Amino acid sequence: MKEEKKAGGFGYATDSIKGAAANATKMESVSLRKGESKITVSISKRREMSQSPLYHKYDLSKYDLHPGYLFPEFLQSLIPTGTPEYVDSGQRYVERIVRALYYFKQCALIGPSGTGKTHITYLVAELTGIPVWEVNCGLQTSSYDLIGRFIGLGKENWIDGQVTSWLRFGGLLYLDEANMMKQDVATRLNPVLDTRGHLVITEKDNEIVTRHPYATLIISMNPFSAEFSGTKPLNAAFRRRMSVWINFDYESIGDRISQQEVELLRKRTQVDPDMAYKIIRVGAEMRRQYKAGDLPYGPSIGDLIHWAVLIKDGSDPINAAEETIVALTSDSVEVQTDVRRLIESIFSN
Repeated sequence: MKEEKKAGGFGYATDSIKGAAANATKMESVSLRKGESKITVSISKRREMSQSPLYHKYDLSKYDLHPGYLFPEFLQSLIPTGTPEYVDSGQRYVERIVRALYYFKQCALIGPSGTGKTHITYLVAELTGIPVWEVNCGLQTSSYDLIGRFIGLGKENWIDGQVTSWLRFGGLLYLDEANMMKQDVATRLNPVLDTRGHLVITEKDNEIVTRHPYATLIISMNPFSAEFSGTKPLNAAFRRRMSVWINFDYESIGDRISQQEVELLRKRTQVDPDMAYKIIRVGAEMRRQYKAGDLPYGPSIGDLIHWAVLIKDGSDPINAAEETIVALTSDSVEVQTDVRRLIESIFSN
């Protein structure tokens, strides 16, 4: 009788996961000598879940998102590297997100544009050593983009979408601007995100794809309002599947200036402290006006850093602002004029 070979899939408790777990350990040997005797002890230690230089900055070791498991080599390029530190004022966003993924597998980040939701998602992925499958949701996003489709002729020409690949291989699925997804698309994810934990690919002979044991999910979105065109309230069924909700806001806004944000900008660009403070002040006031509805955009710390880099390279602050802050805010001449006045008033003091 012909011996059957076991499938090497990536479903729950498969041999391939066990094999990867074996490769995720390292051996350390310690030798002790006393007189003529020598004793060597070998200790098997599990590798840390990340090689990020920021790993030890956070208390994450107890929240290993893939204990004893290494993601396949072909997914290593999807694990972020070199993600900058995320600055907060004691909210401990990184630890809270990782804890949510560890216990509940999925969470939602909500806050205005420019508060660093995507930044922190990539940082979390790097710190936990997991690949990112990203979908930028919009009104044109279809189930084909998420699930997959046939290309060309023949049933063998099926291409998995991001969600299907995530289910098969694990990692972090990041749905950016999730409240811009069409309802029929969001509904396809419901059985994936509840206790069923699988997807039925009706487009492909009803294949059932089981959710990988180390598959986690983050969705992010701006608050639902007329200001964000295309946004809408989340489908109630989809919303209930988000176990943890974390609200984000700007570090510096209005008269509240975060010294941590000032110091981060100064370190990243090497501008002098006074210049760094003025740049953050401009950003803080623009964010206040943005939240009040007077400006169409509130600058992120990354936008302010780009402005500071041009200043450090020798550009006049006002001229450098034209290429960054002013141009990014709006195409409206009136709005750009208001932003210029704001910049000039702060830099003239």
